[in-house]
Amino acid sequence: MEEHLSRLTEWVNHVLGPIARGILHAFHVQPIDPHHPIPEYLVMSVVVLIVGTVLALLVRSRLSVERPGGLQQAAEMLLTNPLGFGIKDLLEENVGHEGHKFIAFTGSVSVFILLANLLGVIPAFSSPTGGKLPIVPLGCALLTFLYFNWQGLRHLGPFRYLKTFAGPVWWLSWLIAPVEMISATARILSLTVRLWANIFASDLIYVIFLGLLIGPAQWGWSKSPVLGVLLGIFPVLIPILFIGLHIFVSIIQTYVFTVLPSIYIGQAVAEEH
Repeated sequence: MEEHLSRLTEWVNHVLGPIARGILHAFHVQPIDPHHPIPEYLVMSVVVLIVGTVLALLVRSRLSVERPGGLQQAAEMLLTNPLGFGIKDLLEENVGHEGHKFIAFTGSVSVFILLANLLGVIPAFSSPTGGKLPIVPLGCALLTFLYFNWQGLRHLGPFRYLKTFAGPVWWLSWLIAPVEMISATARILSLTVRLWANIFASDLIYVIFLGLLIGPAQWGWSKSPVLGVLLGIFPVLIPILFIGLHIFVSIIQTYVFTVLPSIYIGQAVAEEH
C-alpha cells in the first residue's frame, strides 16, 4: 500500500530531499522511496515537536498565580485534575510520593503522543502515530522500556533489580526469570501495537465510511440535484462525527500510554516485589 504524502512532506522532500539522499547514501542506506527519502511520519513528528515547543514556551512566558490563562489551565489539567487522571496523579498513584521525579520523562512522552494523535484532525496533516508503519509508536515504546528499566537499575542496583525477575521462591527462579524477562520485553510490542492500531484504525474507518457515502451522493447528483443534495448531507456530517471520534480515541490512547508507563515505573522502583 502506497503511503499518502501531505503537501508539506512533498515540499520538504523537494527542498531537503537531495541532502537526505546524500546522507543516506554516505551510510550505504537505500531509502524505501528514493523520490521521497524523508518519510511522512518524520515530517509530522518534527511538526509535533515544533508545536509542543511553542506551546511550552507560551505557557512558560505567561505563568501567573493570580490570573492563569486558558493555556496555563489546560497545562495544569494535564498534570493534575479533579478526576485523578493527570500525569502527576497517575505517577503518584502507581509510584508513590516519589512519583514527581518521573514527571519530566512521562509527561514529555504523553504530551508528544497527545499532540501527535490530534494532528490528524487538522486538514493537510496526518498523525505520525497512525501512519503506514508504526515507527513513531515503536520509538515511544522503546524509550519507555529503556527508561523504566534504567530507573529500576538506578534505584535498586543491578543485582537487586535483576533479582526481582526471579520471583519470591528461589528454587523456581530458573523457571520464573525467563518468563518475567519475556513478559517485560513484550511491553514494547504491547505499547506499540495498542497505540498504532487504534490511531490507524480511527483514520482508516473515517476514509472507508466517507468513500462509501460519497458514491451514492455522486449517483444522486447525476439523477437530480435535489437527490444529490439530500444524499450529500451524510458525507458532510460524517467528517464532523469522525473528528469527534478521533479526538476521543486520541485522548484515551494518551491516557493508556501514560498509565501503563506509570505502572511499569512503579513496579521497577518498588522496594518489594
